[in-house]
Amino acid sequence: MTPIVPPFPAARLRRLRRTAALRDLVQEHRLDVKNLIWPIFVTDVAGADVEVSSMPGVRRRTVEGAVRAAEEAARLGIPALCLFPYTDPATRTEGCEAAWSPENIANRAIRAIKAAVPGIAVMTDIALDPYNANGHDGLVRDGVILNDETVEALVRMAIVQAEAGADILGPSDMMDGRIGALRRALEAAGHRDVAILSYAAKYASAFYGPFRNAVGASGKLVGDKKTYQMNPGNADEALRCVARDLAEGADMVMVKPGMPYLDIARSVKEAFGAPTYAYQVSGEYAMLKAAVMNGWVKDEVILESLLAFRRAGCDGVLSYFAPEAARALAG
Repeated sequence: MTPIVPPFPAARLRRLRRTAALRDLVQEHRLDVKNLIWPIFVTDVAGADVEVSSMPGVRRRTVEGAVRAAEEAARLGIPALCLFPYTDPATRTEGCEAAWSPENIANRAIRAIKAAVPGIAVMTDIALDPYNANGHDGLVRDGVILNDETVEALVRMAIVQAEAGADILGPSDMMDGRIGALRRALEAAGHRDVAILSYAAKYASAFYGPFRNAVGASGKLVGDKKTYQMNPGNADEALRCVARDLAEGADMVMVKPGMPYLDIARSVKEAFGAPTYAYQVSGEYAMLKAAVMNGWVKDEVILESLLAFRRAGCDGVLSYFAPEAARALAG
């Protein structure tokens, strides 16, 4: 589309910026509370339900605290929560067996939330790092992250989460072939209505640091995740990853991190037209929150940053700012 712009003074672009009413009439993109998913951290470790030091305003929650968060989300109109577990580091094993225990903290939190606030959508994380003695998203043997064996473990994890009542499964592991395996297993187990929001383009980013602190993985990680998460220099590869995951049965796809990868989000939406999300990750949150707390920028940057995702083509965004943004949007 080639815009038609007559010469000045016939075209005075400031005419439509003159009043708030005019600006509202011609605004191209809008942020709504229904575009938000609120990530929360859950734990059953005694004394661990505290504020995350690197994420001011974000805390780990007990099951009861997670229910209260769901109730708050419902009051604010936030449609979904995403759960991330913090487990006792001493209980993590190389086999990650707790990942598919029906009684792990994530599954107990799912059941409690769905019992108390059935209308809220519960999204989960499908990855082994909260249960892994090596801190990796997959099983490790001789320093190598195993793909196919990890996929088998993820399938077991997913089925148990679906049985607990999860509405959306979020595979964040970046193993090859896991979406197809998950979809086949869900269909076979009768969970045909459980949606998959695939972390289809997840980059090996330095922006995840505060998150790893929140789930207790930073001290456990052996090596790095560059053999399975994407190279930040690659864009075409992201489209191949998204195409594969959609072909294997993903209902929605995600780009992670968010703001540094808005170009990827735009490309994904334009190429596929599928429901596209981005994750405003912990490092993004921490930077903005610190700048606001220090008075370096106004808190208006929160909504501005979230609006950027909508402008880039995202249908929604996972953000720790979700409740704060929801209150601001409500005036």
